[in-house]
Amino acid sequence: MIRSLRLRLAIGASIAIGLVLLVVWLSLSRLFTDYVVDRYRAEMATLVDTIAAQVAVRNGELVLPREPADPRLSLPAGGRYWQITSDGRAPIRSRSLWDTVIDGDRPSAARHLGFLEMEGPDGAPVLVYQQALTLGEGPEAQRFSVAAGFARSELDDALAAFHSQIRLMLVATALVLAGAAFLQGALGLLPLVRLRERAARVRSGEEKDFGSAGPSEVRPLVAEINLLLSEREAALTQARARASDLAHGLKTPLTVLAQLVESLPQDQRRIALEQVDLVRQRADRQLQAARMGVERMATTSIASLGGKLVNVLRPITGERDVVWEVDIDPSISLDVDPADLAECLGNLLDNAAKWARTRIRLSAEAAGGRVRIVVGDDGPGVAEGDREQALRRGTHGENAAGNHAANTGLGLAISADIADAYGAVLSLGQSPLGGLETALTFEASGGRLKPRDPA
Repeated sequence: MIRSLRLRLAIGASIAIGLVLLVVWLSLSRLFTDYVVDRYRAEMATLVDTIAAQVAVRNGELVLPREPADPRLSLPAGGRYWQITSDGRAPIRSRSLWDTVIDGDRPSAARHLGFLEMEGPDGAPVLVYQQALTLGEGPEAQRFSVAAGFARSELDDALAAFHSQIRLMLVATALVLAGAAFLQGALGLLPLVRLRERAARVRSGEEKDFGSAGPSEVRPLVAEINLLLSEREAALTQARARASDLAHGLKTPLTVLAQLVESLPQDQRRIALEQVDLVRQRADRQLQAARMGVERMATTSIASLGGKLVNVLRPITGERDVVWEVDIDPSISLDVDPADLAECLGNLLDNAAKWARTRIRLSAEAAGGRVRIVVGDDGPGVAEGDREQALRRGTHGENAAGNHAANTGLGLAISADIADAYGAVLSLGQSPLGGLETALTFEASGGRLKPRDPA
């Protein structure tokens, strides 16, 4: 199935142009052929009439006192021929026929375009026009026939020259019509191109809807899309309100539970506090997943967002004299909601801020149709065997010395979920600085947000 409208229009136009030009070719060919044949027939009829007007009877024999003046009739195989035939008498012929006799009464005589076809004195085909006539009246009347002919090559050459010219004309016409069809298709699809550009602005948050402009044929579609966007905005607002209500509704009960467990024995208190914290983290993750399913898309500058996040986190590491390095090309951007990217990247930077000893490096590069954002630190890192677990459960893993493990909550897992929702990949590795390296890899154009079921 052909999915391209441009290709469909091109194929349709090509077929239409081909059919029209074929009809034109056949029609003009037939009209010109009839015209040329009629001209030759008229010429031969005139020659027959001229000869018939000169025929006379002497001593009971037909004679032609004066032959037509056309010099081609006097030259052997001159291209014009005539012959007078009467019953029982030798035919009277033009000198151009030499010793050839026109036998137009043969039942098997071939015909071409209404003419009798025979072999001429030079062996080339000759087309003959023949007419039966009567001279005188009553018993003395003389019946005879006059034939006039011409070389078939003249007719064929005339038709071939015409067909050659008309072929060039039709090819030029086909090119002009194809260009016109292409231009028509381009102009006809221009409103769709503008709609696509408007859709990109709507997706990036620059516009709220598609407006009401455009051809009358696409306005119903635009109206339906605008209605869909309006309904989606309403659903977004409602979902955000419900998520906010749920967050506030859980906050107070969890705070009360945390206070109540303080009266429990130490072992039970520790277990209860872990469960309360687990519920809080689980609720945060559910709310994050629900928000990702309804958030609007926007174009986000990585350099701008990364700079803001670093400025927020730099005071936290100030007491340890941690150096922050930022290397991001200002032109790199992603079609990702700023809030989603801020939370995803913020979790990675926050994790690096907790474990870095002296240096944290944030960089981003665009290459091969992808954008890669990398956060590295010189902390203890995560052992290779613990990296998958860190993404799944949020544990940073043990350091190289193996003397402690740190729980980072659900930060890395939430970042992985956000990346997955945009078709990106979050990977962990060894940083050149010596600690953990977290890398977010997006398609260069970002990605469409995928609705996710909270998990």
